[in-house]
Formats: sequence, C-alpha cells, structure tokens
Amino acid sequence: MTQAAAHEYGTGPWEEPLPGALDGRPGGALEDALAAVIAERVRELRQQLGLTVAHLAELTGLSKGMLSKIENMQASPSLATLARLSVALKVPVTAFFRGLTEEQDVLHVKAGRGLEIDHKGSGPGHLYQSLGTMRAPHNTLETLLTTLTARADEFPLYQHPGTELLYMITGRMEYLCGSSRYLLEPGDSMQFVGEVPHGPAALIELPIQFLSVKSIQHAP
Repeated sequence: MTQAAAHEYGTGPWEEPLPGALDGRPGGALEDALAAVIAERVRELRQQLGLTVAHLAELTGLSKGMLSKIENMQASPSLATLARLSVALKVPVTAFFRGLTEEQDVLHVKAGRGLEIDHKGSGPGHLYQSLGTMRAPHNTLETLLTTLTARADEFPLYQHPGTELLYMITGRMEYLCGSSRYLLEPGDSMQFVGEVPHGPAALIELPIQFLSVKSIQHAP
C-alpha cells in the first residue's frame, strides 16, 4: 500500500499509537488527556448525528478500525484526520478539544522555602516570606508568611489598596486596625480594607506566625 493510500484509510504512519503517560516521554500525561477529550468528542458528535462508525468511515475515507481506535483512546489522530472528521461531523476542528483542562499555573511553596523580603521599618526577629504571586492576568493576590520572634518598642503601620486577610497560626498578639485593637490567637482571622492603617500593636506570646493574603488592584 502506498503512503497516500495508507493516509487515506488511516492505517499509515500519520496515525500514531497513543504514547501514554508511563513511557517516559515529556507531555505523555497531556497527550493522554488530549486523546481522551478527542475520543469523547468524536463519539459524542457522531452519535448526535445518528451516525454509525461504518457510516462515519465512509464520510471521512478513514477505516472503521482507525475510527474505533480513536474513540477508544488507542490512537492519536493527525491534524489531517481531525480535518476530515470536522467536515464529516460539521464542526470546527476546535470542537474536538472542548473540555480539555490543562493544569493551570500552580505555586507550591514547601515549608520554609518562601522568598525572604525586607519590610521597611521592621527590626531583627521579624521574618517576612513571600509565598509567590501568580503570573498575569491571575496576579490578583499577594501572600506573605510573617514570623515574629522578638519584641520591638514600635511597629510600622502599613497602608495599601485593596483588602487584606490575616490568619493567625501561632502565638498571640494585638493587631491595630484604624483606631481599634484586636486580640489574635491561633485560628483567629480578620479581614479589613487595606487603606486603613494597620499592623501589630503588641506581641503577647512569642513566637508569632500569621498568614497575610492581600488583594491586588491593577489599573484598568
């Protein structure tokens, strides 16, 4: 059989067996997910039109065996095959990828691996660790892990756009927000408007550790 004939009937080198996620090749898991979505879409669209595999094979010029492999995730269709299927099933090629959910950007920071940053006015015994910021356009949160191990006579107050959430992990402290003081103990949380002056007021029980999550407002 010639290459042209093999391509016509979907039995030649243009149709590759699904490599699978366990073969050690990069992208194997994504290829599996892609094949699963295409298989589901081809079967779904074929059934919506009331077509059998044999009828779809006639419309596309592909073999029944190849179509069966595609619908059962045993073969990864080429772009040429997807083009034939899109014409026969009367949908754009992109319809075969509907439902594909690739892994989104994820920030995974192990304990103690946060990026240390300096806060203006903070003294020794005050450790601030950034837990990262997502890439645009998802960079709407700023996360900070604060560890206080030494008392200070005075603490700087902070102001920023947006809102902030504090979650107390260990220790006890009084936290100033505007003209009010709040006792924070492990498990306590508070949310406030960032424009209001805020910051630790009194460290009662050391060490203190709390998580801060700020919303970030971007100019339109």
